[in-house]
Amino acid sequence: MDSLLIKNAKIINEGNIFVGDILIEGEIISSISNKINIDSQTEVIDADGLLLIPGMIDDQVHFREPGLTHKGDISSESKAAIAGGVTSYIEMPNTNPNTTTIEEFNKKIKIATNNSYSNFSFMFGGTNDNIDEIKKIDPSEVAGIKLFLGSSTGKMLIDNLNSIENIFSSTSLPISAHCEDEQTIKNNSKKYKEIYGEDIPIHIHPKIRSVEACYKSSKFATELAKRTGAKLNVFHISTQMELDLFENTLPVEQKKITAEVCAHHLWFTDKDYEKLGSKIKWNPAIKSNSDKDSLWKAIKEDKIDIIASDHAPHTEIEKENSYFNCPSGGPMVQHTIISLLDESPKHGVNIEKVIEKIAHNPAKIFNIKKRGFIREGYFADLVLIDPNSPTLVTKKSLLYKCGWSPFEGLTFNSSIHTTILNGRVVYSKGKINETPYGKKLVFER
Repeated sequence: MDSLLIKNAKIINEGNIFVGDILIEGEIISSISNKINIDSQTEVIDADGLLLIPGMIDDQVHFREPGLTHKGDISSESKAAIAGGVTSYIEMPNTNPNTTTIEEFNKKIKIATNNSYSNFSFMFGGTNDNIDEIKKIDPSEVAGIKLFLGSSTGKMLIDNLNSIENIFSSTSLPISAHCEDEQTIKNNSKKYKEIYGEDIPIHIHPKIRSVEACYKSSKFATELAKRTGAKLNVFHISTQMELDLFENTLPVEQKKITAEVCAHHLWFTDKDYEKLGSKIKWNPAIKSNSDKDSLWKAIKEDKIDIIASDHAPHTEIEKENSYFNCPSGGPMVQHTIISLLDESPKHGVNIEKVIEKIAHNPAKIFNIKKRGFIREGYFADLVLIDPNSPTLVTKKSLLYKCGWSPFEGLTFNSSIHTTILNGRVVYSKGKINETPYGKKLVFER
């Protein structure tokens, strides 16, 4: 059995920071101590001056396979993930075909088993008419149900109220919802189309995908969850107003309703549309600076439980289309962690809290077996961060198939030094191990 010793690391885990050693045997963390002595056969990484954290569990990514692989695929985007310290991901169902049957779900599992460089699972899409498929799901195999309560990339809008309530009432799986009120968006689109025609300026996006659209849909979903007893995770909260819908009085593992925020809503504001244009066109839209500040405050106060990337690549050519033909989404997974480490101190959020939101809480909310923590007996999914080695984002440095990033030209203060996946070094000092070692996530339900 191969063994690896990480020595002298500044370990950040479960609210604590301490310097110590970690011994990995095979895929598993076998020992955590102030000082570990080993035989000469064990590989050693001297992590003096480096931070050691559990790998990020990104609960919302779009890797575009099958059917949209000109934008990205499981191989290319999972390479970018491990370069960014993301050791596990949950991928969304709005591929082509949509992941709305057991057959299509199993096809994606097979692709990832052969090609994923990071650990993986997939959301199962809910539609107006696939409740029978949802009832066939093995809860230990599927991350959860994804519902598009507002339209976005792909044709997965679920708008039949009876179908939505039936899903909420019929599954014990976590339901993750994209919440934007469709009628509000349609009304706003009509209003601004009458003013600008097809060439709506990108800074109007948050007026079309408005605060009111987000709040109305999130309120509907949270009220339905309370009425039915469903376990609900509201994706990509983007407004101050929505935060009133969430509580912080219970530990996260006892919450039936949880909230997620994405890294781009924690970095960009509506002031950035002038410079970056459609490169920061997301659904929900990037909103005001006061919304951004409120999201960081909600992280600190535990009203928001998860931070994700919502990695969603499109080609640069697609992003140059006019407003209604320009897809929403952008590539994020390679720089989510280091962007959070740069931005969080500005809002009084410590690194322990960031780690809780990117690793511990996703593991708890989705009941992921033996991941998300630095614990003896758990899988060794670990990330070493060099806080004194800046990262300049250039096109050449990107691993995304789409070949661009909204962060291009920025320099972050830290860098991902090493990523360890299931006990193996899969990324180190800018180089990828070219063997895909990702494993399927298992859920303890």
